Amino acid sequence: MRYQRIRDLREDANLSQQEIADILQMHRTTYVRYESGEREIPLKVAIALAQYYRVSLDYLAGLSSCPKRQES
Repeated sequence: MRYQRIRDLREDANLSQQEIADILQMHRTTYVRYESGEREIPLKVAIALAQYYRVSLDYLAGLSSCPKRQES
């Protein structure tokens, strides 16, 4: 998982760490640990982030440099 990407996406959306933690229904400290790379991001949270930011999981994981999801 590319932790810098979730930080960049959050900052591009002009959200604080507290605001995104609230959206994800978790404590701010938990989100901060995901963003800093101290904790692995669970798949459930990664999916929620991808859906919220409208990006692909591949982009979040660093497997793609294109943030847009492929529509089927």
